[in-house]
Amino acid sequence: MEEENGIFFLNPDDTKIYTDILIPEKMLGGAKNGEKVFAEIVSWSDPRKAPEGKIIKILGKPGENNTEMLAIALEKGFAEKLPDEVEREAEKIKQAGIKKEDLAGRRDFRNTLTFTIDPSDAKDFDDAISFRILPSLDKEGVGGGNSKNHHPAQKGTPPTLGGELYEIGIHIADVSHYVKIGSELDKEAEKRGTSVYLVDRTIPMLPEALSNNLCSLVPNEDRLTMSAVFTIDQNAKVNSAWFGCTVIHSQKRFTYEEAEVSIKNTSAPLHRELDILNKLAKQFTKERFANGAISLDQEEVKFVLDENGVPTKVIKKERGDSNRLIEEFMLLANKKVAELMSAPTPQSKESGVGVLTKSVGNKNILVYRIHDIPSKEKMSDLALFLRSLGHKVTLKNGIIPSYEINKILKDLEGKPGKDTVHRAVIRSMQKAIYSTKNLGHYGLAFEYYTHFTSPIRRYPDIIVHRMLMDFLGGKKSGNAKERYETYERLSMKLSDREKKATEAERASIKYKQVEYMSSRVGSEFEGVISGVSEWGIFVEEIDTKSEGMVRVRDMSDDFYIFNEKHLELVGQKKKKIYKLGDKVKIKLKGVDLEKKTIDYVLR
Repeated sequence: MEEENGIFFLNPDDTKIYTDILIPEKMLGGAKNGEKVFAEIVSWSDPRKAPEGKIIKILGKPGENNTEMLAIALEKGFAEKLPDEVEREAEKIKQAGIKKEDLAGRRDFRNTLTFTIDPSDAKDFDDAISFRILPSLDKEGVGGGNSKNHHPAQKGTPPTLGGELYEIGIHIADVSHYVKIGSELDKEAEKRGTSVYLVDRTIPMLPEALSNNLCSLVPNEDRLTMSAVFTIDQNAKVNSAWFGCTVIHSQKRFTYEEAEVSIKNTSAPLHRELDILNKLAKQFTKERFANGAISLDQEEVKFVLDENGVPTKVIKKERGDSNRLIEEFMLLANKKVAELMSAPTPQSKESGVGVLTKSVGNKNILVYRIHDIPSKEKMSDLALFLRSLGHKVTLKNGIIPSYEINKILKDLEGKPGKDTVHRAVIRSMQKAIYSTKNLGHYGLAFEYYTHFTSPIRRYPDIIVHRMLMDFLGGKKSGNAKERYETYERLSMKLSDREKKATEAERASIKYKQVEYMSSRVGSEFEGVISGVSEWGIFVEEIDTKSEGMVRVRDMSDDFYIFNEKHLELVGQKKKKIYKLGDKVKIKLKGVDLEKKTIDYVLR
């Protein structure tokens, strides 16, 4: 906030707002000149004049870590503090703990080997895996079923004769058991839609009394879960599946790094179990890509911060077999829940689920996670771009076959241009969203897919848990058409909240990259050209992935013209060409923390 001649005004961080905001003295809320604040526009009757605003929250001194992180979150609609009534409600539930009646009807996995694998700094453990080797296929499915809230075993491909058979349970925190429809907890969780993971903090969707405590699948504690339990043979064929309410007792908490050691080291804890799971996961991955899945994983960075939140080091995140193992089994659970609730198959009386039909009135409703096929226009642009880099691609019905994209990305592994190509591929794709209208998941090559495995941090997963419980209990409440429309509106809202959370997370990373580079002005680096425009070239520094611009006006060795067709800058005298994916040497010219921009010059 600034003051000039007794008049207070704000210069918004959001560049979309083209005017200052006047703050009447009575609307200052105790804010002082030079402080960073969060405000809302209360009056803007004349577009030719500046709007009037009101200070909602004083954030602090500009440039301080806490101030900037809060500003990023609030700009995207995420308040750090949960309402008092929500915290009180959660604390009351936590104090009550798990009662005897909570265990009624739940399948008991407390004596089955169960563990979690999560990042070293994680506190909210959504998912756990149980594992045991079966002596033979149980004729009644996965150990039968002693719960009224379950789905009986579904038969599939018989196991390989003489081969091992495994019972693998994917156990997910039963958040919907505690977060009841219409409660203050539920209203706030729906409003937020998701937890937000900034560089230095998590802004949780649920209070810590639940997210880090009663719902978190911590080791050596009983926890209530919703589970998908599979019998899987050594060829990664799912022979039967069971879904329902469970109780678990995790015996081990692995970090990804610890699990990585156990996979590779025969003397490490649970080596055999993790080795088997890893081999199965690799087969699931192979099958997905054989069916047309696309590699969309991007390299990411994380920051080492000092006590004031200032970045002292930037590290590339490593993705090992342990990360992929968890990912594949979560994908399996999400896919199988979606398939269960989508297939028009008659169910047994034991399940309590009636025959599904294709009529709108009786059709089961589910919030799917969908990823539509790319537009032909964007695919054509991607093909032109890839060809300009020397890659051979074809268009079949207007779409580049996924195996061609995967081959290009694999061939670029370890090369400087991979991230640029990968980014171009992602930009050519549709955005994954939530919807009651199933269009399949193009990127994963799944016909049916939903989000079931992260209810502590995603509200759509809570909805899916409730829908699954209704499905297993044969419950269909209210008018189907009205429910369908309600959930479709909610899906659109939650897709938007997810988008805003992603924007906040990226903005916090960008801020820390700029902040890290601010103490390195004048230093030289290696970078890769990540974008080209008539104004200059965007370069991503290799180690920190800090993107900045080399402006044409600073390229004094020649007069450069932008070739839009080939996305390159061409020197008119020396014919030097700068194009996407080129490796260049750069010098850090300067940074602007307020605008979150970095300027480089070529060396």
